[in-house]
Amino acid sequence: MCRNIRPLHNFDPPATRDEVHSAALQYVRKISGCTKPSRVNVEVFDRAVEAVADASLRLLDELVTAAPPKDREVEAAKARERSAARFAT
Repeated sequence: MCRNIRPLHNFDPPATRDEVHSAALQYVRKISGCTKPSRVNVEVFDRAVEAVADASLRLLDELVTAAPPKDREVEAAKARERSAARFAT
């Protein structure tokens, strides 16, 4: 899994369309093996990103959980702590 794709489910406030689109772009880049498609492939690449984003939005809208929503700031602080511990020299 691409390290830049973050979980988007069960956050308060919910993930935005831009966040979902960014994750879809990272996913399509990863599976296609290119960060910037050639001019010939731009249309196909963009269609794939939109399809993945739409499917992801539907998934996020339909998922059900009993867990309380996660706070973005708290989760970001945890990630910074993990990163500091991992890369401490």
